[in-house]
Amino acid sequence: MKTTHSISWQKLGAACLFTIILGASSCKDSFLDVDPQGQQVATEFWKTEADATKAVNAIYANLRSWENVAFPALVIESTPSDEADKGSTPTDATFFNLFDQFTVGSTEGSLQSFWTGQYRNINFCNQVLDNIPGITMNEGLKSRYLGEAKFVRAYSYFRLVRAYGGVPLRLHIPKDNSEYNLPRATRQEVYAQIEKDLTEAAAILPASYPATDVGRATKGAALGLLAKVSMYQQKWTEVQNYTNQVMGLGYNLFPDFEKLFRVENENSVESVFEIQAEFVAGNNAANNSQYSQVQGVAGVPAGGWGFNTPSASLINSFEPGDPRRDATILFPGERTPQGDLIPTTVPNIGYNQKSYVPFSRFVSGNQGAEQNIRVLRFAEILLMNAEAANELGNTTQALTSLNRVRARARGTATGVLPDVTTTDKAALRAAIWRERQSELALESDRYFDVVRQGRAAEVFGPKGWKANKNEVWPIPQQEIDLSGSLLTQNPGY
Repeated sequence: MKTTHSISWQKLGAACLFTIILGASSCKDSFLDVDPQGQQVATEFWKTEADATKAVNAIYANLRSWENVAFPALVIESTPSDEADKGSTPTDATFFNLFDQFTVGSTEGSLQSFWTGQYRNINFCNQVLDNIPGITMNEGLKSRYLGEAKFVRAYSYFRLVRAYGGVPLRLHIPKDNSEYNLPRATRQEVYAQIEKDLTEAAAILPASYPATDVGRATKGAALGLLAKVSMYQQKWTEVQNYTNQVMGLGYNLFPDFEKLFRVENENSVESVFEIQAEFVAGNNAANNSQYSQVQGVAGVPAGGWGFNTPSASLINSFEPGDPRRDATILFPGERTPQGDLIPTTVPNIGYNQKSYVPFSRFVSGNQGAEQNIRVLRFAEILLMNAEAANELGNTTQALTSLNRVRARARGTATGVLPDVTTTDKAALRAAIWRERQSELALESDRYFDVVRQGRAAEVFGPKGWKANKNEVWPIPQQEIDLSGSLLTQNPGY
């Protein structure tokens, strides 16, 4: 099993970028294909357009790292919710329980790993933003690359601010030792920087790309993330504005909910942003996404590790007959649409079907390495639009967007998931929140969704969640120590 490791973000320098460029940049689509045998001296870098391309591609490659998509991300963003359990066997990776039961302390390694992963992303983005402006190259491409870096930096800061609250705002590569140690910015300051980056990115990025560049950040991705960032701050006018813009960019709902998450339908018409992953024969550094592996069915030949499993609460939360229940959860004894039989002898009550890769596509050493991670889908854009419209008193628009998601979910089934018709604001809000749970289940949104809705004490209280403490996780103690206590701990930890 993979061993997590801790590296202070304060120590991350240019060498990390070259590690990614030279060792892990190959991925789906040619824009991430980089010769793993290539070597380039750091002092000769940042000279050409080709260097700029390698540096930006490295940003995307790092997004599928262990810290970004596997254990550290799951224990911070998914397993603590009411929709997921630790999974596997009771004695395996018991540190998951510290997060699931809200007893985690500041020295737990996954807190540090998640922090490190996000600041590594930010470091790569800052290197691009600091160095590419000085390269003589196509000005349009230069501008676009800067927009892509700003998008990913904003995405990483959004993950940090949800998890820890205010964090240090590192916006440039330090020029000397005096610039390494930064205090925590306020939550509001972090959100303001995220909004600035995304606004500037949205103004630059194209609405779409040719096939060779599919998977890069787009205008829709920047506007969609802006909407989500605004939703977390209850800026409902902005949420409605940004989602309306995304709704005019040509996205649509993929017709089959279950097939939406299969490898062959990655980057579909519903995809607003996905982390790209691929199996590249002979390049183990590129086959490093363990998103599917750690959540895969346990106890089958070449199977997964069986973590972050659906809870009984999630299983029971779907409306009667909702096809998304069986499309979201792999149950023991069932046969998947792709023909795989899930044994009745597996140790858990179910597994995440959204991360499922058919057994026939398993690759040696890393099951499901080719599975993209869906970060933002058009269905969520519609649900954010519905929530904003309801909060602003536009019931008709709220119902239209909400019922569009429900119509896709029921597909050809009859007598299930009827259109919501209530015009009561509170009842409609509850219906939208329930729809988010059913539509986005096991996509690492439920935990922070409930917190931002103000319902965490009610929903997570039985698991040990406490108000005025568990809204955020503890700042990693290693970061506090390295800062000479300049960084302060969150209350209650």
